[in-house]
This record gives sequence, C-alpha cells and structure tokens, in this order.
Amino acid sequence: SEAKTPKEETPKGISPVKAKKTPSPADAERRKLRPGSGGEKPPEEPPFTYQLKAVPLKFVKEMKDIVLTEAESVGSSAIFEVLISPSTAITGWMKDGSNIRESPKHKFIADGKDRKLHIIDVQLSDAGEYTCVLRLGNKEKTSTAKLIVEGIP
Repeated sequence: SEAKTPKEETPKGISPVKAKKTPSPADAERRKLRPGSGGEKPPEEPPFTYQLKAVPLKFVKEMKDIVLTEAESVGSSAIFEVLISPSTAITGWMKDGSNIRESPKHKFIADGKDRKLHIIDVQLSDAGEYTCVLRLGNKEKTSTAKLIVEGIP
C-alpha cells in the first residue's frame, strides 16, 4: 500500500489539486479567515471613500457683509474674503446673481484656500449681494454677503 499512494498522487494534473484540497480542512478554514482578513480590507476602504467625504466641499470661513458709508466708500476698496476647503475647489464670484468677470474693477485673489474678491474704487452702484460659488467636480456650494453702501443722510 505504501507503493500505491505515491502512484496515485503522481498524475500531475490531479495531485496538485488534490494535494492542495485534501489537507485543506485547516487550509479551508485559513482561507475562510483570509477573506475575513481580506474582510479587514473592506473596512480599510470606507476610510478612503470616507476620506473623500471627510474633505467635503465647504466654506471654512463664510463671506461677511461689508458696510461702508458713501463718504468712506467712494474711491476706497472692499474685499470679500472666504476660506474654502479643499484648496483644489474652484471659486467664482457673482453680484446679484450674475457672474463677475475679472476687470480693473474686480480682482480675484486666490491663495491656496484663501479666496478674495477685491472691489476697487467702490461706488454706490457696487452695493448689492455678492456670492462666492465654490465648485468641485459636480458639487457646488455658495456663500453670500452684502456690500452695503450707506448714503449720507
């Protein structure tokens, strides 16, 4: 019988398969565990998808209203400032719902997460509602504040 066993295992097509499968109740257990420890990998994945969510698109610091009296304001400048996250997001600016283009009147300053809208030479006509639009991928957030130019009584 000793001579028989080697002969049964030698057909190469069978023996590797059998050799691996038969001693494997314990192996199967270990293999079951491995998906389980591979099941430790899925828990590792949420942190990633979770990290994507953990860097949500947001205003770390929202815009604040700026109030100027006409006497102070004319010829001076107003700066709306936001702090955004993440710094890869794109900011755009709007006044009363329409896009502002960069011009000698409006300067856009982007420094990392710090984004500013610089309104140069403020006039009464610059008063209104200013919105910073934050975009990342298909997400969008807005922060709005007013520039109030008070007429002199």
